[in-house]
Formats: sequence, structure tokens, C-alpha cells
Amino acid sequence: MAAYLSVSGEHSCERIIEKSRFISYASHIESEEEAHSFLAKLRAEHPLATHICYAYIADKVGNFVRFSDDGEPQGTAGMPILGVLKAKKLFETAVAVVRYFGGVKLGAGGLTRAYSSCAAEGLNGAEISLFDLCIKISVGVSYSDGKTLSRFAEGKTLTGREYAENTVFTFRVRACEAEAFIAEVQNLFRGKAEIRKGEQGYYPCLQDYKQ
Repeated sequence: MAAYLSVSGEHSCERIIEKSRFISYASHIESEEEAHSFLAKLRAEHPLATHICYAYIADKVGNFVRFSDDGEPQGTAGMPILGVLKAKKLFETAVAVVRYFGGVKLGAGGLTRAYSSCAAEGLNGAEISLFDLCIKISVGVSYSDGKTLSRFAEGKTLTGREYAENTVFTFRVRACEAEAFIAEVQNLFRGKAEIRKGEQGYYPCLQDYKQ
């Protein structure tokens, strides 16, 4: 499966449009259950909100899509939010826009512009990362080579360190770079390092990815 873009963590921002308060939220999700938890949290935080409209893409390829106008005129909120997600080519991402009505009606066109612009603004402020298939690789060396391994680890993604008779560091490496990583380790330690491949999964590899 190819790499994909998604929001890392959560982000929110707020705007006032014609006296209505709009608060947009963006979050990384990896399932429909996580999307439901994200929305439930917002409903608990905003029990008096007039509307909580949303859209999400809950998988890595765009097959699992949901959206809601939550009482706004049909097609004026959920679809515009989803359109922003698709335009930015984001997956495993949920966006919700909370509205507190301020007394001024915006009309269908105004609502569409408000929800799409708030969604876009929220995503523009969020950290976008490239998620790719990664593999955990443990590297074990003798105690005397521990300092060399520490220097090698600088700037790389570590998920664990063990210090005993041997020094063992566990790295998270993009699968497409795994063989080059292993070759570099073997060369550095003259074939004396103990290398083991572990579990695989999708993780953010390039932070603050520029589209």
C-alpha cells in the first residue's frame, strides 16, 4: 500500500462569521470507532452548540467516508468539509466544525463558504505528515560499541534502548529504506551487529509535510 498524507495529532481554530462562532477541529483517526470518539468528545465539550458538522475519511485509501450537515440545509456543511479533505488529499483524517448561531442567517451559499473556509483554515494550521509503511529493526552491539551506536542513532527514530551485556537500540525505519539501513549498520560495525526485523505498521515519517 502506498504512503499517504494525514493530520498528526489534533488542531483547532476559531472564527466569527456574521456573528456566528465557528470552531474547527482536525484530528488523525485510524477507524470509524476513533472518528466516533472524536465526535463524542466534541459534543461533550460543546453541549450548547447549534450544529456540529463534520466529515471524515477513516481509512488509508478513501473507501470509508462519512459526513453530516447536522441540521444545516442539505449539502451546505458536511460535503464542503469533505471537499476540503479530498482537495488536500488527506486520509485517516476527521474534521468537525462547531457552530454557535449568532442570529444572522447566511443562506446556502454563505454557509457553504463558511464551512469550507473554516475547514481549510483548520487544516492549514494542522501538522500534515506523510505516513508510510515502517518496520522496527533492533540493532545489538557489544558494550564497547555502544557509543558508536549512540552516534549512529542521532537523527533517527528510536522506539527503545536496552543496556545490559550488549547495547540494543530499536529503530523505526521506512520499509523502502530498510535494506539500505541494514547495509549501513553492517558496514559500520563490520558485520558484528546483531540485527533483527520486528513488527510493521504505518507511521508519520515526514513531519510538517508541504503539499
